[in-house]
This record gives sequence, C-alpha cells and structure tokens, in this order.
Amino acid sequence: MAKPESKKIFFENLSGAGKAIAVLTSGGDAQGMNAAVRAVVRMGLYVGAKVYFIHEGYQGMVDGGENIEEASWESVSSMLQVGGTVIGSARCKEFRSHEGRLKAALNLVQQGITNLCVIGGDGSLTGANLFREEWSGLLAELVEQGSIEADAVSKYSALHIVGMVGSIDNDFCGTDMTIGTDSALHRIIEVVDAIMTTAQSHQRTFVLEVMGRHCGYLALVSALACGADWVLIPEMPPEDGWEDKMCQKLSANRAGMKRLNILIVAEGAIDRSNRPITTDYIKDLVVKCLGFDTRVTILGHVQRGGTPSAFDRILASRMGVEAVLALLETTANTPACVVSLCGNQSVRLPLMECVQMTQEVQRAMDGKRFEEAVKLRGRSFENNLKTYKLLAHRKPESELPTSNFNVAVLNVGAPAAGMNAAVRSAVRVGISEGHKMFAVSDGFEGFYKGQIREIKWADVGGWTGQGGSLLGTKRTLPAKHVDKIAEQMREHNINALLIVGGFETCDRIKQSASGTKRRVFIIETMGGYCGYLASVGGLAAGADAAYIFEEPFDIKDLQANVEHLTEKMKTSIQRGLVLRNENCNENYTTDFIYQLYSEEGRGVFDSRKNVLGHMQQGGAPSPFDRNFGTKISAKAMQWVTKKLVETFRHGRVFANTEDSCCLLGMRRRALVFQPVVQLKGETDFVHRIPKEQWWLKLRPLMKILAKYKTSYDVSDSGQLEHVVRNRPKESDASVAM
Repeated sequence: MAKPESKKIFFENLSGAGKAIAVLTSGGDAQGMNAAVRAVVRMGLYVGAKVYFIHEGYQGMVDGGENIEEASWESVSSMLQVGGTVIGSARCKEFRSHEGRLKAALNLVQQGITNLCVIGGDGSLTGANLFREEWSGLLAELVEQGSIEADAVSKYSALHIVGMVGSIDNDFCGTDMTIGTDSALHRIIEVVDAIMTTAQSHQRTFVLEVMGRHCGYLALVSALACGADWVLIPEMPPEDGWEDKMCQKLSANRAGMKRLNILIVAEGAIDRSNRPITTDYIKDLVVKCLGFDTRVTILGHVQRGGTPSAFDRILASRMGVEAVLALLETTANTPACVVSLCGNQSVRLPLMECVQMTQEVQRAMDGKRFEEAVKLRGRSFENNLKTYKLLAHRKPESELPTSNFNVAVLNVGAPAAGMNAAVRSAVRVGISEGHKMFAVSDGFEGFYKGQIREIKWADVGGWTGQGGSLLGTKRTLPAKHVDKIAEQMREHNINALLIVGGFETCDRIKQSASGTKRRVFIIETMGGYCGYLASVGGLAAGADAAYIFEEPFDIKDLQANVEHLTEKMKTSIQRGLVLRNENCNENYTTDFIYQLYSEEGRGVFDSRKNVLGHMQQGGAPSPFDRNFGTKISAKAMQWVTKKLVETFRHGRVFANTEDSCCLLGMRRRALVFQPVVQLKGETDFVHRIPKEQWWLKLRPLMKILAKYKTSYDVSDSGQLEHVVRNRPKESDASVAM
C-alpha cells in the first residue's frame, strides 16, 4: 500500500464542532482502559466536539438517564494510572435484543450522539457493529412510535463506530497487542518471580494457572519470559504421550542441579482430543510419577488488577487519539473500524474482518486444526511459540547439527534490563544451531584481556529474570585495542560476534503529588542526549511538559509552560509533572527549571524536584524486555548462522561485505538487519543518537493531552487497511511481544 501524503492537522483547522462523541467500556475490564477513555475525552474536546461518558457499558446505553454524562477536561484527571475502568463495565443481555437496541438508539439521539468509541473485546465490538447496521431502521421505528421527530432521521442518519480492543488475553486478531495484556503479564511475572524464590528454597514444583480460556498468549509469553519448564495452551495441545515427556524433562532438570520446576497452564488448556488439562491433573501426575513436592497456584483476577503498565498507558493513549481522528474522518460509507497496533505504528482495520478472523481461530481449534489456529493468531504468536520450543527443549547431542563455528556473545555500554534474557537466548539458539558458544566478560575490555570462556546450555538457566548484565559490561571502546581483540579472536578461533548493548518511576512521584494541594514535580531522567525516556515516560505518566535535546527550547518556552500550568492549577487540577532529559540543555538545568517554577508559581503551587539517576537501570526486567530481548536475540543468532554458512569457503569465513556486520532493530512495522556502515549517515555521533527519531511523532500527543495547542502529524494515519493472514516474513518479530 502506498504511503499517504504527509499532512499535519492543526488545532485551528481540525474541527469536531457540532459532533458528539460517546465513549464506553464493555465486557471484562482491562488495565489501560482509563487511559484510553482519558485520551478520547481530551482529544475530542481538543478538536471542539462534545464528549460523553456512557457508564456501565451497553447497560448504561440502554438505561440512559444519568448513565450518559457529558465529560469535561477535568473529569478525566488522575485516571491515567488507575486500573480497571472508572466509568464501569457491565454485560447487558437487553442490548442483545432488538428492543434493547431501540432504547439505546433513543437515548443516543436525545443527546445528539452519532459517534461511538467502544473499548472492549470481540463480543462488545460485534454488538457495536450490529447496532450501526440497524441504526437507520431503529430511527425509522422511533419516528413511527412518535419518540423522535421525523427530521431526526436525516439529522442523525449515520452512526459511526470505532473500536479499541481492551482484553488482557490478547485474543483479538489484527493487532499485535490489546490494551491490558502487558499489565496482566506484569502481574503474572511478579507472582512467578516471587514463587521461584520459595520453590528454589524447598526444591518444589509449582503449577501455575493463568487466564486464557480460548487464547494461550498470557501462558505462552509468561513461560517465555520466566524460562518455564513446560507450558500448555489451547492453540497447540501437546502430542499424545506428553505426560511421560514432561516428567522426563522435569527429572532431567533436577538431575542437572536445578532446584525448582515451573509449569504454566492456560485455563483453557486442552489435549489433542479437546479434553481439558487441569492444574490438579498435572500436580497429581508429577507427584505420582516423580514424587516431587508440587503445589498449585491459580492467579485468577489478580491478573486484571493493579495499575496499568507504561506500555498499556502509552498504547491506550495513542489508540484513543487515533480513534477520535478516525471518527472525524469517517463518512456514512466508512465501515466500522478498530484501531490496532502493528510494530510501532497504529493502524485502522475493518472491525468485522478482525472479528471474523478471531472467530476462525476458535473454529480451527474446535476442528482440531491446531497448526492453522496458531497461524491465524498471527506471526507474533507463532514466533513466540517457535522461540519457546527452541529455548525450552534441548535436543540430544546426537540430533544437533555440527557447524564447527565458534560464536562469542558480549554486552557493551551501560547495563540494561533484558540483556541477560538476550544472552540466554543467543547461547541456547547458538547451541541448537550446532555452534560452540563463548561468553566474553566485561565487554570489549574483557575481550582484549582474554576474559573468554565457553558457555553451555545449563550455564544460562534462570538468567531471563535477572537484571543488569551477568556477563558484565563496560563502556570501553574497541578502537584502542583492535589488535589485541583480533589476537583473542584468532586464539579462540571465533568466527562471529553477537553484541548486546547500546550506542556503546515517574508514576509513583505523581501519585505522591496527588495527596497534596497544587504541587508540581520536576523530574530528571537519564538517556544522555536521547529524549525517549522523558518523552514516552511523560506520555505514560500524563506529564505537562518534557524537555529534550531533540527539541530545542528557550526561556520563552519555559515561561509559557509555567503560565500554562499556573492557569490549569487555578481550576480543579491539583498537580503537575514536568520531565527533563539529563542533557537537554547545558544552561537550563534541573535546578534552574525547579527554581523558575518555584518562583513563578508562588502562591499558586509549590514545586519539588527529583533526579531518578541509576535506579532507572536497576531492578528485574519487565515482561516486555524479557520477551523482546529473547526474540530479537534468537533472530540475530539465526541470522549469524545463515551468514556463517553463506560466507564459509575453503575452510575459512570471509566477512568482507557490508552485510557481514549489521544492526538488528525495529523500523516501522518490521525488524530489520541494517549494515552498520549504512548507519553512518543516519547517526549523530557527537551526541550518540539517530538523526531521525520515530518517537518524536508521539510528543504532540503528550502536549495535546496536557491541553497545549500544537500540530499533530498524521501522515501515517487515515487509510483503512485490511487484515492479512500472513505478514511479510521480515516482520514476524513484533515489537509488541
């Protein structure tokens, strides 16, 4: 599909005047729904539309009255970090009937509402589409009953629907990630990490049941993120005789000095005959066959609870803004659409195409066509499953290919959460490919000093959830020690290098401010000259401003921000959050900005400052970092294998082409291997950042949601795409896990 012409929407010429938009949440709640509601309300008001809450989902639409309430800017303050849905959600049998939808239509027309933003699962969205299709007939019926005037039929002739998928199961086809999934993974991994400590202490086996009656995404990704010994999901039941294989693996792991076993089961797990596999069955099996002390933990609704993760807040905010844009651009002939995530981009897809493919998955499972079910889930799901199998199940030595290649893996630059997951993945995939794997300690410094050792499959067990860098990493650059590094490579006959590294908490603070009267926090984030953390952290935390190096600012900008915040504080807004990237400006320091806000806000608000520092690098990696590190490293190692085979001639590896040294990273919707030499023209080496940053397009969202007048580039929006069963091969590793 050709890229649409670049265009920008400005506050002055993007008008929702005369339009009324209603937002509702339906079905099961999911963390991040409130962020989506907030974004819809504020973007709608920003463009001049009236925006309404519909409380209690479709039930509130049917009942009408106080359930349909006009929203204000302040009515969505302080809800970004709140879990669940503050406007309520209820399953409504009455809306499934014609009479119920007739009542709902009357209630909407009475408020002049013809634009609906529905946040829910496939059932909720299917109901919305049926409502849209019946709309004109419902209005005609209301005229016959005398409930509305005849001219209302032409005035409110079309009902426009845009959906956002709120579901912790990630069970909706057409999007890489649904709102709430990442937060649910956080809850699961928090529990698994806690259980692993007690399991190791007592040499226990734990069987954990996670949500997913019809979709095994949570089970699969949490198993990948914690290195579980076994996982059972409905899309891919185990082969007959799996009980013996599972017990053999658990026994082998214990024999290999592993003190615990973790088994993760989706609540909808089945065998090849579509019979349920329960946690109690697995527990009894392990006790009977192995005699292991085995416990069962059912996580239940704890997976729906808690505050939404940064990922879900950002995803929901982006989707909410995109949903309003879609409603503004829709026509009477535009089909109902759903706003989805593909790679790092938001896209619009026909709602019913997505629903129909989602239903096809269940039909495939019911028909025992399990391979088809996995493929219908999408390449991200399929890739997760392949990666888990590759890393969790070691082939016997006799079945491993013999490559005679030696591959070394090392970490460079500052430590980052997820590095250990990447190293584990690289080592195990490399061994599966038949390579001899070497670990280099302390980056390039350890490399030239000869701190190199062979690393085995079992050596990286349990690394996935560890923070920092277990190999050690330093910022030493290789240029001064190239000869010594080359000597070490010759000595150990290393044919390839896999390097994991870089260019070599705001929420809790805002919650603290919530307990006070009119307080502004000035927060300094890390990132060198890259403003990603400040910008995306600001979007996730609902910041009022974020100062970064990529967007120069002066004293007039600072003054304008203070004045803007002062005006907001004079209303019901009681708190403010300002982020500053550590190197955004050498003169306008964190202290300077703090003093400026303190002085200019005197009498209206007081200020506090906080420098987050190295706490941003610490702690256990998130589910996203574990999964992404694991998958991207596996992909990199498979690429290394391919290149080694291609360049091996006459007993030697000839690495003399541009593509023999590549950087693997996400570009738009795909993971791309780009030759390092090509990056020279795209990189600002002085400040160690790319010359073009994709995330800069997200900054206007933060400003819009903070009530600033700004422009918003929608060059990537506006076209309705179509669901495809298989994406191009290079995009099979989604950034969204």
